[in-house]
Amino acid sequence: MLPALIGILAAGFAGCAPVDSVDSENTPARTENAGRVERKIAIANLSPTQGNEATGTVTFVQETTGVRVIADLRNIGSGSHGFHIHENGDCSAPDASSAGGHFNPTGAPHGGPEDDRHHVGDMGNIEATESGGAMLERVFESLSLEGENSIVGKAVIVHAGKDDLESQPSGDAGARIACGVIRMSE
Repeated sequence: MLPALIGILAAGFAGCAPVDSVDSENTPARTENAGRVERKIAIANLSPTQGNEATGTVTFVQETTGVRVIADLRNIGSGSHGFHIHENGDCSAPDASSAGGHFNPTGAPHGGPEDDRHHVGDMGNIEATESGGAMLERVFESLSLEGENSIVGKAVIVHAGKDDLESQPSGDAGARIACGVIRMSE
């Protein structure tokens, strides 16, 4: 995961040569950081809910077309698992029920991320290997790290089962096995 994140960050700075000074007396000197695009990055460190062992890190990188989600999960069990952003940044309940329902500021029905209408927090399923590890890297157009519908301060939830992408209001994905609050990276 770290090499992928480094590659993303490096790509954001490609072609931005530093300028230390200019010839004109009327133009102030620019520093090395001038002209570079500062990327917004948020991270959620997932902890297991009571009776589970699931852990992981989910990194969110703001891009022009949405948010790139980079997930690295462990001990979630093999197979498909519902993967959502929930409305409350609160993982304090033993079963993570304190995170509330899916983040849905537009009042849309539940669905998959490819559906025309779906909750902002609907990220579909994440696939785990036989060893229970899962990795994902994908841009979600509906997500944002800024503005009225920002996901910062919300919670990421991994569910025990597969999201059927149809059942209302949340896809019938079963118990919450891991939870983490999305916080801006420093």
